[in-house]
Amino acid sequence: MRSIFHLAYNVRDLNEARRFYGQVLGCAEGRSTDTWVDFDFFGHQVSLHLGEPFATARTGHVGNVLVPMPHLGLVLELPDWQAIADRLKAAGTEFVLEPQVRFEGQPGEQWTMFFLDPFGNPIEIKGFRSLDDLYKAA
Repeated sequence: MRSIFHLAYNVRDLNEARRFYGQVLGCAEGRSTDTWVDFDFFGHQVSLHLGEPFATARTGHVGNVLVPMPHLGLVLELPDWQAIADRLKAAGTEFVLEPQVRFEGQPGEQWTMFFLDPFGNPIEIKGFRSLDDLYKAA
């Protein structure tokens, strides 16, 4: 079975969303109207609608850092993760959790970073040497 997830959430400005999701993250723009825009979010569909972003709270524990919950997440192979981390750094992105490795040398070794889009929507991107390692226990 092949599937692509679809997630729709609110942003306050479609032009700013186009800049961040399109230019900074490198996502291709799809269909749009005056009130929403779709992006190919690394093979998945994200629909950004004009409105007030959902409420979040820093209640998720990642090591000794509290990260925003709920959040959108993405898992990439390590070279792609590094490329996105480099793009975000070059764009001057402020990180909730700086790009870093977790569980180094253990099963489940992963690289992670948390940041907010311009509207406060939290995003986590994880990187693995192999996507086959995603569900290995740490």
